[in-house]
Amino acid sequence: MAMKTVSLKTILIILALVLGTCLMIEGLASRPTLAESKAPEKSASSERTVVVLVEPIESRRFEERVMVQGNLEAKNVALVPARSKGTIQSIFVDEGDAVEAGRTRLFQTDPLKFEKTVDIQKQVLAVARCAVLEKEANLAKVRAEFHKAELDYKRFKKLVERGTVSRDEFEQVDSRYQQAEATSRHAEILIKLAREQLRQAQASLVIAQKDLSDALVFAPLSGRVAERYMEPGEMGDTNKSVLRIEDPSLIEASAFLPARYYARVVPGRTKVRLQVYGQTLADRMVSYRSPTIDSRLRTFEIKVEIKDPPEGVVPGAMAEVSVLLDSREGLGVPSQALQKRADSQVVFLINSTKARMVPVKTGLSTDGWTEIQGDGIAKGMSVVVQGQVMLNDGATVSVRKEAR
Repeated sequence: MAMKTVSLKTILIILALVLGTCLMIEGLASRPTLAESKAPEKSASSERTVVVLVEPIESRRFEERVMVQGNLEAKNVALVPARSKGTIQSIFVDEGDAVEAGRTRLFQTDPLKFEKTVDIQKQVLAVARCAVLEKEANLAKVRAEFHKAELDYKRFKKLVERGTVSRDEFEQVDSRYQQAEATSRHAEILIKLAREQLRQAQASLVIAQKDLSDALVFAPLSGRVAERYMEPGEMGDTNKSVLRIEDPSLIEASAFLPARYYARVVPGRTKVRLQVYGQTLADRMVSYRSPTIDSRLRTFEIKVEIKDPPEGVVPGAMAEVSVLLDSREGLGVPSQALQKRADSQVVFLINSTKARMVPVKTGLSTDGWTEIQGDGIAKGMSVVVQGQVMLNDGATVSVRKEAR
């Protein structure tokens, strides 16, 4: 009975193995090959439609600009010191006050010393005038004495020739004549000296009067008081500024550019656009380019004049400086339309429902658009600006709408 049971179990196991083997063979026979399984996928991929957005190729103006930051500063500035050493007696203006050249009083140095100097020089001048008068009177006296000596000399010369007077008497008269002649020349020199001293005294008086007038300082230029460095009672000097005056009606934007742009920036021809705290100013020409390049920083300075600047454009402000280096018309596409494929820039043009990949050369970029050149590129063609990353040459596309 035991042998029959074992035999039955063995038979059942064998039957199960045979049945499983048959099912496995049938499954393998019905499974498609690898090539057969991939073929439908490939076919489906090639027929896939990509939804894209397009924009037309446009003719636009492209610009090459270099952007830097600059500072605004007054073109006409005056640091006003005392014109002579002395105590600052009064200051008549404060920071922010408007001043007019030659008319607005700024400050005054203590005038007492200068007033006394003027009085002294007037006295010196009076003495010099008297000295001239004294020397002129002396010259008249000496000339009279010389005239008498000359007459005696001529008379005694005739007498000595006749033998009427002795030789010794003639020699005495001759000596007096020569002395009178020398005295006359000396008197003439003294009067010249007195006249020169008179002119010197006159010049000294003019200088003293100028020093007195300089004690009261007037504005050297029209503008506004930007800074005040001293207060009344402090000691003023010719090398110490009391006030700083700036003319806000004419300011300059100053900026520094890299040395490689030096030859491309030409004063009077190169345009510059300025933006001051969000306020865009009208384009202006470069008014100044430094004659040399800084050998340490490899930069050079440019300046742009701003006449009658608008409100808020004042010295000390910062400006965004945009220098126009080149400008030209060309065909362009939105910059996002460009794709890099195989180390070259390409765009996808749409022809009906197909995308065509076109290699292009890029140029200048302005306001989100890039200048392009390529075979078959023309104005008005539709170029893909969204969805191009999913495209290959010849792909089927569906244009949803034009991007704007």
